[in-house]
Amino acid sequence: MSIGAAADGKARNEVDRIGPGTLVLVVGPSGAGKDTLLSYARERLAGSSGLAFARRRITRPVDATEDHVSVDEATFQRAAAAGEFPLHWRANGLSYALGPEVAEAIRGAAAVVANGSRAAVREACARFSDVRVVLITAPPQVLAARIAARGRESAEDVVQRLKREPALDRAPELTLVNDGPPEAAGERLVAYLQRLAAA
Repeated sequence: MSIGAAADGKARNEVDRIGPGTLVLVVGPSGAGKDTLLSYARERLAGSSGLAFARRRITRPVDATEDHVSVDEATFQRAAAAGEFPLHWRANGLSYALGPEVAEAIRGAAAVVANGSRAAVREACARFSDVRVVLITAPPQVLAARIAARGRESAEDVVQRLKREPALDRAPELTLVNDGPPEAAGERLVAYLQRLAAA
């Protein structure tokens, strides 16, 4: 392939990616408190212009831990095969996706904040023109205690889940250690998102 052809291919890929808005992918290990901090930021930033929070599709019944859209596996796979999801992934035995409204908002130049997965970061960067990664974490003993408190897994399952956590293959723009009151890390997340929305 000639240099010119390679350049043309790169240009087409840039055009094909979803933009011009920003996808803020919030990632981190199970038990880090991503849902808690996202809920905090959503409430603090309600009504903010140019900023939206995604509701994920998940093959898990609705519960109190996250405001998500519950879908069965067959429906999820049909939607994924039809290209309805701008981003989807598998983690911890479940399927997750961002809905088409996320792509629509980003095409409208909004910044959309989404609870993501470290395993999905590379694919997100291939699909969206501007991806910002926020890493939320906590000490291992805090993670284990929070996962156990959900009551969905045995102690051994908790240990195995933490061992399976994937590495992050892109440096985050913001890292939050969420081992204290939610408002401590929550205010840092709010400030970051306010700066991004104002840019």
